[in-house]
Amino acid sequence: MSKDEYGVLLYYKFASITDLNSLFSFYHSNCNSLGLLGRVRLSPNGVNVTVGGLLSALEKHIEAVKSNSLFQGTDFKLASSHHPLNDKVAVECGFTSLSIRVVKELVTFSSYPLLNPLEVSNAGRHLSAAEFHSVLQSARQPMKNGSPTDDKQLVLLDARNLYETRIGKFHAPSVETLDPGIRQYSDLPSWIDDNSELLRGKHVLMYCTGGIRCEMASAYIRSKGAGFENVFQLYGGIQRYLEQFPDGGFFRGKNFVFDHRISVGSSDTSIMGACLICGSSYDNYSSRCRCTHCRILVLVCDSCQIKSDAYVCELCQKHSMDFGSIPSVEDGELATVLDKNDLKTVCSDSKISSQLPSRNAPRKLRILCLHGFRQNASSFKGRSASLAKKLKSIAELVFIDAPHELPFIYQSCTEAKNSCAPPSGQHAPPPENCKRKYAWSVASDFGGKVEADWKIANQPFDPLQYQGQTDGFDVSLAYLKKMFSEQGPFDGILGFSQGAAMAALLCAQGDKLKGEIDLRFVILCSGFALPLADFGQKPINCPSLHIFGSDPGKDRQITSHTSRYLASRFEDGCSVIIEHEFGHIIPTRSPYMDNIKDFLRRFL
Repeated sequence: MSKDEYGVLLYYKFASITDLNSLFSFYHSNCNSLGLLGRVRLSPNGVNVTVGGLLSALEKHIEAVKSNSLFQGTDFKLASSHHPLNDKVAVECGFTSLSIRVVKELVTFSSYPLLNPLEVSNAGRHLSAAEFHSVLQSARQPMKNGSPTDDKQLVLLDARNLYETRIGKFHAPSVETLDPGIRQYSDLPSWIDDNSELLRGKHVLMYCTGGIRCEMASAYIRSKGAGFENVFQLYGGIQRYLEQFPDGGFFRGKNFVFDHRISVGSSDTSIMGACLICGSSYDNYSSRCRCTHCRILVLVCDSCQIKSDAYVCELCQKHSMDFGSIPSVEDGELATVLDKNDLKTVCSDSKISSQLPSRNAPRKLRILCLHGFRQNASSFKGRSASLAKKLKSIAELVFIDAPHELPFIYQSCTEAKNSCAPPSGQHAPPPENCKRKYAWSVASDFGGKVEADWKIANQPFDPLQYQGQTDGFDVSLAYLKKMFSEQGPFDGILGFSQGAAMAALLCAQGDKLKGEIDLRFVILCSGFALPLADFGQKPINCPSLHIFGSDPGKDRQITSHTSRYLASRFEDGCSVIIEHEFGHIIPTRSPYMDNIKDFLRRFL
């Protein structure tokens, strides 16, 4: 390699850093003086660096970093490279400037806060490229020192995102390869939780691009305890493996990289990827085509790019996010909805293209909102207006009515109290002048028939009435399945009071509802646990945010003890609690709003 040649350097180091300011100053001074561009991420737990520049400058940077004992044993991955193919690639890969940031995590591992922080020291055992290759080559033969013993116990786990695995992955004929098919790395913990039985009792060989993602993920698997001890990871990742085995070895296709090289292949030029539209062999991400809905990278060949500039990735197709939801416009009027095949051929028309979502628009979370007892979508939307406004940049709130319509009631008062009951001989206001009220669950004596007129309450307000509202779950469940099918997908649910109780029941039935109601998270406000068998005794495994009042007596409907019990029904490590000093409301002032946003941003 010529020292005047352009190159790329990648390295990471997990270590306890007590003086981030000094380290920040070092990187700022050193990288600027050497003309290096790219990304430097610093955290109290280590560093993660991807920079580009002249090879001579990169070598000087390595020597300067090595002089700090903190980086002892660091694997510096240096490779020659071309300059960015175009400005778009340079901008997206971060090679138009030097970005140095102090972050909480070197890589965002989880979409939700983990109550028990991961110990990277508990990560899986490192296997060199040669050892990794040997294990795959000898999968049916006994290995020593705690290595895999036979192919039935050995599984390969790809810790990368879907778009990375689509252009290349390991393939060993006698070994099962697990591809989680995730949009982003922070979705991996949920996949591991949902598929832990595929890993239990197995010898798990993990791999990723350069190794850092396996450090976190292998530690997470091992943290599950008995049955998950035997986890191994490819040290240096696919990059080091391809350097050791330039013909590709057991790796097929190309290794996706997060710099302007885009991908790195072996001497084997076979193409593993395929065009999303026409299915022809294709593995070039340089055009940076993205899904219209979720913005994930997609493979679209040159010919299909000419025909269309709107695409739906396979994950969004799986969740029914198709072109059918995108309207066309003719002469300024809304025309019939195009199907996917029509759109491929006419999408270049300026009228139609103007109706498509902006390709640069950030993806928002879609959250289904479930109101409380004797409320409706309209009233809940009004009460949540401030919340919706403050979340508008990251989330879209969708409000629906519950399926059980309730009769109108009024509380009887004496004339001395200005009589809120209708005067003798008169009826209350007709129902058509009032907003309908609904519920997710009802009392056992609820007949399901709505009265044509108002009815007087049998007794004064009972703050414990929710404990008897245990019927109607099956009707509500069927209704929500329909809503998810017709209006979904939704990333999560926000439930208030009885709506929170309903959302918690959905979480408790997570495995049974997979494919019909898939939730990445729930937000439960002033929630409670309905005494139904559906809850069972098993902790609920779903990322959850619990919001309720802390002061006794301020929430007249649901006590803090009741909401705290609901939070305890969720698995340790995936629930976050926000307690506020108000009553039966969702707080939208600081710091509560900041905490809500922090929780949601983990899913973006």
